[in-house]
Amino acid sequence: MSQTPGILFTVLAFALVIGPLVFLHELGHYLAGRAFGVKAEEFSIGFGREIAGVTDRRGTRWKFGWLPLGGYVRFAGDMNPASQPSPEWLQLPAAERAKTFQSKPLWQRAIIVAAGPVTNFLVAIVILSAFAMLFGQNRTPSVVGTVLPGSPAAAAGLQPGDRIVALGGRSVATYMDMVQFTQLRPNEQVRIDMVRDGQPRSVDAVIGTRLERDRFGNEFRIGQLGIGAAESVQVPVGVLEAPLVGLRNTADIVRMTVDGLGQIITGRRSVAELGGPLKIAQVSGERLSLGPIEFAFLIALVSINLGFINLLPVPVLDGGHLLFYAVEAVRRRPVEPQVMEWAFRGGLIAILALMLFVTLNDLGAFGVWRSLAGLIG
Repeated sequence: MSQTPGILFTVLAFALVIGPLVFLHELGHYLAGRAFGVKAEEFSIGFGREIAGVTDRRGTRWKFGWLPLGGYVRFAGDMNPASQPSPEWLQLPAAERAKTFQSKPLWQRAIIVAAGPVTNFLVAIVILSAFAMLFGQNRTPSVVGTVLPGSPAAAAGLQPGDRIVALGGRSVATYMDMVQFTQLRPNEQVRIDMVRDGQPRSVDAVIGTRLERDRFGNEFRIGQLGIGAAESVQVPVGVLEAPLVGLRNTADIVRMTVDGLGQIITGRRSVAELGGPLKIAQVSGERLSLGPIEFAFLIALVSINLGFINLLPVPVLDGGHLLFYAVEAVRRRPVEPQVMEWAFRGGLIAILALMLFVTLNDLGAFGVWRSLAGLIG
């Protein structure tokens, strides 16, 4: 029997995840801009009509919008979505124009734009570093301890004592490296490079599939080879080492995100697995009900994904701005305003279409379409 949290609890959990992460993302932009002398006119959590706000002594309006699915910082001079100089900008007095985003050198503008996603990654690194200090780090070696009878590992001829050094051409150093690789690749063929009795060997195997169901009724297809570890090694992590461990763990999660996205693009994984705000809200409620540790780990995951998505080279996103800055650096002149305008319109349409698609996915995962079909039938 599933133990799904109530709707109010889920909404609260979603707000506790998205609200702080959006605030910190935009705070990264704000602080970088402030460091370079750019005036921020608005700092908004949420979009649309203002429901509450206050203006500070610097003239920045801090406010909440009625649609709490994001946020933004509007710097002085931001008179169009592409942040390009305009006739209105040129008419500003010199002293005011010097405080605008467009007046700053290319490298400063790039830092201001990149500061948001970087802040999201830093949040994740801090959380994962704290986990490393609290619980240590699993460094169980990638040595086969047991082989499950009838498993893909058994069919491939793996034996206890074999040391796995690579899966699918990707090097593995620990048992967790193997688990992370195989879990994302059910039913995929993989080459296993190993060392047996001091001699390198290679075998091919098809990763098996295990269907798991959690306490909330969610089902997952998990890839597995059927290998047990030879021993479990958990080592303590000190204060100085923790940030490096947090950085490595963040990089591993980014790599898994890229792998998952690549599988969806190539058709090896269903697009139905893409989730949107409704799915994040559902998972937020579930993780919060499991306790603060699970919830904090979810915040780290969402923060990483927020940073990663914003760095994609799509106009409207931070990565789109950075892409145009890179083109500007190569050409030694800005991209033409009309090109920027059409690119940002296209990017906005693409993002809205993706949001609609993942929302429809979420509704399908919640059984809405099946219920409607039943009513119509």
